Amino acid sequence: MSCAACQAAVTRAVEKLEGTENVNVNLMQNKMTVELSDGVTDEMIIKAVTDAGYGANILRKEKNAGKVNSTNVVEDFSEELRKRAVISFIFLIPLMYFGMGGMFHAPFPSAFMGDGGKLLLALTQLLLVIPIIFTGRKFFISGIKHLIKRSPNMDTLIAIGSGASFSYSLYSLYSIAYFISIGDIKASMPFGMNLYFDSAGTILTLITLGKYLEARSKKKTTEAISKLVNLIPDTATVIKDGEEIQVPVSEVETGDTVVVKAGETVPVDGVIVSGNGAVDEAMVTGESIPVEKVAEDKVIGGTISRSGYFTFRATNVGEDTALYKIISLVEEAAGSKAPISRLADKISGVFVPVVLGIALVTFISWLIVKADFSFALNMAVAVLVISCPCALGLATPAAIMAGTGKGAEKGILIRTAESLEVAHRIDTVVLDKTGTITEGKPKVTDIYTNTANEEEFISLAAALESASSHPLANAIIEYAREKDIDIKRAESLEMIEGRGIAGRVREDVVFAGNEAYMKELGINENLYSDTAKKLHDLGKTVLYFAKGEAKKELLGIIAVADVIKEGSRQAVSELNLLGIDVVMLTGDNERTALAIGKETGVNRVVAGVKPADKEEQIRLLQEDGKKVMMVGDGINDAPALARADIGVAIGTGADIAVDTADIILMHSDLRDVSYAIELSGEVVKKIKENLFWALFYNALCIPVAAGVFFAAFGLRLNPMIGALAMSFSSVFVLSNSLRLRLFKPKVKTGKAIVPDSKEVEIVAVNAGADEEITKQEVVMEKIIDIEGMMCMHCVKHVTDALNGIDGVKAEVSLENKNAKVSLAKEVDDSLLKEAVEKAGYTVTAIH
Repeated sequence: MSCAACQAAVTRAVEKLEGTENVNVNLMQNKMTVELSDGVTDEMIIKAVTDAGYGANILRKEKNAGKVNSTNVVEDFSEELRKRAVISFIFLIPLMYFGMGGMFHAPFPSAFMGDGGKLLLALTQLLLVIPIIFTGRKFFISGIKHLIKRSPNMDTLIAIGSGASFSYSLYSLYSIAYFISIGDIKASMPFGMNLYFDSAGTILTLITLGKYLEARSKKKTTEAISKLVNLIPDTATVIKDGEEIQVPVSEVETGDTVVVKAGETVPVDGVIVSGNGAVDEAMVTGESIPVEKVAEDKVIGGTISRSGYFTFRATNVGEDTALYKIISLVEEAAGSKAPISRLADKISGVFVPVVLGIALVTFISWLIVKADFSFALNMAVAVLVISCPCALGLATPAAIMAGTGKGAEKGILIRTAESLEVAHRIDTVVLDKTGTITEGKPKVTDIYTNTANEEEFISLAAALESASSHPLANAIIEYAREKDIDIKRAESLEMIEGRGIAGRVREDVVFAGNEAYMKELGINENLYSDTAKKLHDLGKTVLYFAKGEAKKELLGIIAVADVIKEGSRQAVSELNLLGIDVVMLTGDNERTALAIGKETGVNRVVAGVKPADKEEQIRLLQEDGKKVMMVGDGINDAPALARADIGVAIGTGADIAVDTADIILMHSDLRDVSYAIELSGEVVKKIKENLFWALFYNALCIPVAAGVFFAAFGLRLNPMIGALAMSFSSVFVLSNSLRLRLFKPKVKTGKAIVPDSKEVEIVAVNAGADEEITKQEVVMEKIIDIEGMMCMHCVKHVTDALNGIDGVKAEVSLENKNAKVSLAKEVDDSLLKEAVEKAGYTVTAIH
């Protein structure tokens, strides 16, 4: 395929087949994707394409495919065009000298001078133009074939234009020879002025040069895909029968044991079996510091081991690897069509036939008006060569490919061209809290101790918690390791269900748990009551630690919370600077939600939202006329992602291919949201610029070429200049698109700008009871705020305690730290409080 008309012809040919849908022909990548129903075979598709005048074969994606470089076709074609251009120029330079040298009084050998030398001059030009025509024979083969099949393309215009010039020149040569042979040299002189061998050669050479430059530019727009493909190594070292052997990466199978040494690239996805190493995962996570990997850790194909030696079990190979999925997504986006491209597609489908009609009308009109065959032919040829719709066909796909490639370099995978076009119109961004704004796992945030040595306090706390697998315990252990604090092994451990844990660390008996457990032990927890209340107000969980046997003393408290991600504040700030409202959705209660909202600087917080209700919140915003982007983890937020105008999934590694998301942030960095929005705006700007210049160029040049302004201003277009202009119009469009590689977002604050006095709107959502109390009428609903719940066992204890009261149906939330109770009759608050506290927990409020 050489132009948008080719693209349209292939599309029409395949669409005519009954049982084909969603035919998408990609001019940039020389690919087509099509959905087939039963009964449509590969051979039928290939025949349809072949009958339309093109060649095709099926791109097979085998299960254990190795490297699949979608740019090979473009690279091979680029090299072929380079050779054709070089050969053409070797013969064009002397052809131009002999064809146009006389106009500039250039010196010629005496045999070429005078009236008698015209025949020799014409024969020399013929001999020089034949190699150029042979080198560019594909224009003629393709062009005439498509004309016969009634699907003319760019090659048809070139073939007719240069062919007409050559044919008329050949006629003039024979006329010169004829009149010289009969001795009428004077009659041969006009024909000597009508030799256009140089025009035919120049048109073919310049078009070939233009196509070569175009192919080179295409190659640059696909560099992002090439870089990803090049991350896949050619070979892998696997252990077979106890020996290390090298095999092609395509032969690695699931379950194979693969060896990776320092400096080598991980060939496929897997789980480490033995050994360790520092793996550079910048390709996936964006983190420049290598990550230490040990047994049972996952490794991703395409990442690089910087040090160490390890073996891993292959879990995903071929097209199932994370890197392959990334490549597929980038190719899919580059091959998809934006709504803005529909205008260009419609114009391209009829453009070439219309141009042929204009050229014919031009020829006939000037032949009648001027009665000069040579002049009329020149005008018609100029129309043909100036009108090729290459620039029009490349305007949209070139910008889309460059934009998606730039996004991929940044770790932003854009699934479709449509989402890339829509993103710049977003005015509201909705952020899920857990895992999006926050880390999604608890971390130690505050430590208060009345001991002289804080390190010793942390060591005791970590030693006791090391016996527990609870997320809060893991947070304390991880904190101790970060501080390089020695963790001793605890002994005589005892788990107190719903309250805490006790054990012996060296000579001390140590206790850890909630406020209720401290009361039960007879310890005065009021020492930190004010501090604990402030921490609770910030949505943090407070753990108390004490030691002693006969006499127990409070050692201190540790606050644990799901902390805000690095970059979240800056991300919100950047979105605000773009004039975008930021809304946070969370299941937390109003107090906790408001604290996080103020800390991040969002405009609005919607609290108490269940995962199932997020989709409804998006719909409500859309009903208010908002263009909404939803950012979530892509799993429990799937309905909301699907409902939003643009769904953005936070995801890394093997989980990047989230089906419901339009855009995937591989680096899990919220700051990439504003980058994606600005990139979208820049891509749309480039598409509009490309379409303008492509359409403006044709709208301006066709009338000039047809001689519309010749009578009034003497303005006409030489076919050779037209060929040069046409070639460089495509290069201009591609070069303009490639400027996206230099894209830098305008909004980069460097740090978050969150005013201290910023007002945050808080909205509480009452989702209603999931079920009614069977055969009883609900007379009242209450919310009980509860402290001390740390796991689902705690939730069960509180649920059982409340449901044990006659007429009460309870729904307990660990995330919201509360219980919603539906009452079938009047129940005193004291009974509700007593039931919860008997279960070992603290009631802070009932409302």
